[in-house]
Amino acid sequence: MKDLYLLMTIVRRKDADEYEQFYQSHGAGVVYSTSCNGTAHAKTLDLLGIERTEKKMLLSTVTGVTLRKLKHKLTVDMKIDLPDRGVAVAVPLSGVGGGRALEYFISGQEVTEEQTTEENVMQSSHELIVAIYERGYTDMVMNAAREAGAGGGTTINAKGTAAGAQKFFGVSLAVEKEMVFIVSSVDKKKDIMKAIMQNAGMDTKAHALVFSLPVSTTAGFRFADTVEKE
Repeated sequence: MKDLYLLMTIVRRKDADEYEQFYQSHGAGVVYSTSCNGTAHAKTLDLLGIERTEKKMLLSTVTGVTLRKLKHKLTVDMKIDLPDRGVAVAVPLSGVGGGRALEYFISGQEVTEEQTTEENVMQSSHELIVAIYERGYTDMVMNAAREAGAGGGTTINAKGTAAGAQKFFGVSLAVEKEMVFIVSSVDKKKDIMKAIMQNAGMDTKAHALVFSLPVSTTAGFRFADTVEKE
C-alpha cells in the first residue's frame, strides 16, 4: 500500500470550522466531521486547563507527504500543543477500493511510492484503542481504562447494522451503541484493554468489545504528556 493515512483530529466544536479550513488550504481537501464528547476526568481537565466542552471529530485521508507537512503546521500555525487546542492521530491505511476512490480521497495530494511498513508502525509511541459498548456505560468503560493508566477518551454514538444473526453470545448487535477512542502509550495499551475487558466486557452490562490500531503520527499530546510525567 502506498503512503496513505486516516488523519483523525478532535477539537472543540467552536474550532471545527477553523481546522477544516486549515486542512483544506494545506492539501487535505476531503474532510468529514461528526459530533463527539470528551471523557477526560475532572482532575485531568483541571491540570490541563481544559473545559468540559462538546467536541467534533474530523476525518481526512492524507498522503505521507501531506501528513508530514500538516504535523509541522499543526504545531506552528494551529498551536495544537497548547491546552484545549485539540489532538490529532494518523492511522495507516492498508487499502482503498479502486483508483477513482483513491483519486477522490487524496484530491490532488502528492503521492510517493513509500510503503507503510511494519517497521514504521512499530516505531510509534502511541496506539488507538477503540471500545464499542452499550449506550449509557461510558463511565464503566472509562473508569476501567483510567485504573490502567488511560487519561481520557472521546465518545461518539453508533448503531449496529448486523445482518442475519442479531445476537452474538447473547448480546444484541443491531442496537444503539457508543464508541470510545482512547489514545494510549504503547506500554499501557495491553493493560488498558485488559482492564476494559475484565471490568466492562462481555460479561458485564456494558458488553464492551475492544480492539486497537497502530498510530503512525500524533499531534497535540506534548503538553498532556509533560503534565503526566510531572
